[in-house]
This record gives sequence, structure tokens and C-alpha cells, in this order.
Amino acid sequence: MKVLLVSGNTAESPYPVYPLGLSIVARALRRKGHVVSLFDFLQQECSLDRLTERLKDFRPEAVGISIRNIDNVNLVHEQRYLDGVRAIVSTIRAVDPVPVVVGGCGFSLMPEQILAYVHADYGIQGEGEEAFDRLLQRLARGETPPERVIRTAPAMPGAEIGGADYDPDLLSFYLRKSRLIPIQTKRGCTRMCAYCTYPVLEGPQIRSRPAAEVVDEMESLLSGETKDGFFFVDSLFNDSRGTYRALVHEMDRRGICIPWTAFFAPSPELDDDIVARMKKTGLRSAELGADAMSDATLAALNKGFRFREVVATNELFRKHDIATAHFFMAGGPGETPETLEEGIQNVLGLRQTVNFFFLGIRLIPHTPLMRRALEEGAWSGDEDLLEPAYYLSPRIDRQRMHQRLVEAFADKPHCVFPPDKLDDKLQILCRLGLPLDESYRLLSRE
Repeated sequence: MKVLLVSGNTAESPYPVYPLGLSIVARALRRKGHVVSLFDFLQQECSLDRLTERLKDFRPEAVGISIRNIDNVNLVHEQRYLDGVRAIVSTIRAVDPVPVVVGGCGFSLMPEQILAYVHADYGIQGEGEEAFDRLLQRLARGETPPERVIRTAPAMPGAEIGGADYDPDLLSFYLRKSRLIPIQTKRGCTRMCAYCTYPVLEGPQIRSRPAAEVVDEMESLLSGETKDGFFFVDSLFNDSRGTYRALVHEMDRRGICIPWTAFFAPSPELDDDIVARMKKTGLRSAELGADAMSDATLAALNKGFRFREVVATNELFRKHDIATAHFFMAGGPGETPETLEEGIQNVLGLRQTVNFFFLGIRLIPHTPLMRRALEEGAWSGDEDLLEPAYYLSPRIDRQRMHQRLVEAFADKPHCVFPPDKLDDKLQILCRLGLPLDESYRLLSRE
């Protein structure tokens, strides 16, 4: 079948991100014999007229739309994205009544509600490579699938998780904006953080792609003279099983030094040897998700580490001259005026880093935090979670938290609240060609 795959993402905070999931699905469909074309809504300046032109020129037999985010999870400055997807569906309907299928990590969080809201025909929850092909085959035979939401278990073995068909024009567009190419090395997460959706989306087991295959993909994408780099989009790079070490050792064995960055968890499992190897292979910056600022709130989020490990991990990266950025959420379970003050002092003690702060934690179905919100009466259970709802500790006043964070960091430029406060500056630095690590370094020194 002829399939148009549309990236519906319009978010640019903190920098635009290449639609990796869509490109992985494109590769899988092409290998099954489908003719696939990509349309990126952000690249096309969010123009519905351009989408209409592509539909008329390509004349697809089905359209797939990827939903990456449903909102920006920023209680202070909320932005919602589903109206844009609904407009895309409406535009498709006006041109040709072909089947419209939605999917992506954002869709998979609340599939029935989102499908009804955007008025698409079908939705795929979870991994879409094989499920989308099976759906297209049924549609090609003239069948009408009885289920509108097709659910897939996260069971694809790591060796079967393929790479992406990176579209050259699309890749060039995103490299101009962020200087980073996203790449996936594994799926799944063994951690059970109270608010997190990764175990729901990708399963609670680590499924790693073969290290040699990942490095082959990296080498095929970049020349030796490039200044661009990679962002490993795994839920966590330094997984507790240590599978990431095989990738680092493979890069080191081949003598590779390509700039890269990733998400890390504070952990004593990181040591001088592995961090030195990561630095040798090109690690330039690390994004760390401590999420809470005190031992009490870390425990309430089931993070599995204490704040001293946040400090130790930051110092380890600092020792190896690797730039860091930390992300924290104030107002989570167990937050009190006392833990907030303790947390502020803890964060101010972190050296040579940039820190981003969120107020409250976005509630997502099927997470322990949502159940806690119900039990505490912080959420009634009646509201539609398509409308952003946030957990805020009942033991501290929201306005007091907001004001205290503003006061605490007013003269601390490396502590950013609200988290989008420096978005414009970060995007400008990336567009000027400054790598992410240098951008973080500059922000941490201001």
C-alpha cells in the first residue's frame, strides 16, 4: 500500500527532535513492501495547506500519524498539542477519506480517549512496526478490523528491533536546529519510578539491540569531519543490568569518537573506568533525572537512590569534564515546606551544572502516582486526563512553592524555573552551531 506517515509533533522545547519512531516504522513498512512517504508537520511550518498538497500529489491509500506528546507537562506554562493532530485528521478527511491510523508514545498513554478526540479511524498502542503492517494488510484486503485500538505487548526481542530510515532532508532540517541525531539502543526499563510511563510503554524488561548493529548505524550516518552528534533516546542509558557497557566497549574497540549524549540515572554503578571510556568515545554531556531534591521525596517517588548519589554522579562527570544538566520536580509525594528548603540547598550544592525545575508532576494513567493521587484526593478520578492534571503534595501550598522557587533561584542563572525560561536561548545556541554540551556549560556559568 501507499502510506503517508505524518509526524504531528510541533514541540520545540527545549529543542526540536527528529521523529525517530516514525522513521523506524517507515523502515519496517518498506521492508514489507509498502511505499512510504514522510511528512513532518514542524518542518513544513505547521502548514495544513502543504499537507493538502502532499496528499494530492502522493495520493496515499492510508495515513499514519505519530503523536509524540499530548502536552508539555509544564504546569506553569501549559501547551497542548492534540488540537493540532485533530486539525491534521480533518485536513486528510477533506482531501480523501482514506483510513487514518494514529500511534506513537503520546497516543499509547491514553489510546481510547485520544482516538475519540482526534477522530481518527484506528490507533496502535505500543510498538507499531508489525502491528501497522498487519492492519494495512487487512485494509488492503477490504476487511474492516473489529477493534479500533490495536494493542501490542512490548515483546519484540532486542535483536529484532530495527534501526530507522533517516530521511536526508528531514535529518538536515533537525540538525540545523539541534545538532543531534536521535538513536535507540534498547527498549524497556526495570525501574519502577512512581510517575513514569516507560515500563507501561516499553515493558519492565531490557531489550537491547546488538551493540555492533547500533555502532554500524552510527557510522553510516556521520562522516569523520562532522560536528553533529547523537542523542541516545533510551529511557535510561546506564541501565541497572549494565547492557549499555557492551555498546561503549564496542565503540571503544572500533576507535570511535563521535559526540554523543544521553539520559542517565545517578548511580554508584557508574565508575571512573566506564565514564572514561564514554568520554573517549565522544560523551560530551549527560542529562540526569534525579527528579526529586531530598531523600524523603526521592523515596516517595521510588527512585532507588539518595541525594548523595546525585552529588557523587555529578562530581564523577565533572571530574571527566562532561557537562551535566539535572531535572527536578517540586511538589511531588512527601513534599513539605521543610523538604522544599532542604531540596533547594541540596541543588545549590551541585557544582558546575545547569538545573531545570518543574512544578508538580503530570498524572498519567496506570502509574503508581495516579493511584496515590486518587487515594489522597488530589485527583477525583472523574476528570479526563487529556486535560492536564498534576500531582501536588497536599502538605504544601502550590503558590508558596512557586514563589519560593522563584525567590531561591532569582540570582542563580544556572537554576532555571520555570523549565522553559531559557528555551529561546538554548535554541539560539544550537542554531549557531554550539553543541549541547557547550550550551549547558555556558548556561551553568552565567
